[in-house]
Amino acid sequence: MNELMRWESDEGPVVVEVDSRDPGFRSVSRRGEPGAIHDVEGRFESALNNVRGAAMSALRTFRDRALDPDTIELEFGVKLSAEAGAVIAKTATEGHLTVKLTWARPREQGQGT
Repeated sequence: MNELMRWESDEGPVVVEVDSRDPGFRSVSRRGEPGAIHDVEGRFESALNNVRGAAMSALRTFRDRALDPDTIELEFGVKLSAEAGAVIAKTATEGHLTVKLTWARPREQGQGT
């Protein structure tokens, strides 16, 4: 069974559906409240701070001069939890993070490939 959780944000409320089958899930509903939306303490932006820190760290790593890409794309699967905030979601048994580096300019003579 899924439950709905609501965070407040700078742009208004954000409602998220969570799966009660997830490991560590603890219901916030009372019996007799099917379809109820449960307010979560804290702000939506605060919940995303964990993932923001991970994105900043990954960007610092891939902006390395040795790689020197023209563009960097990061893709995170994000899962929201009333207790943990936002966490990087897993696919199968591994964390979900996709990194795409792109070079559009021609490499200078003498640089590695």
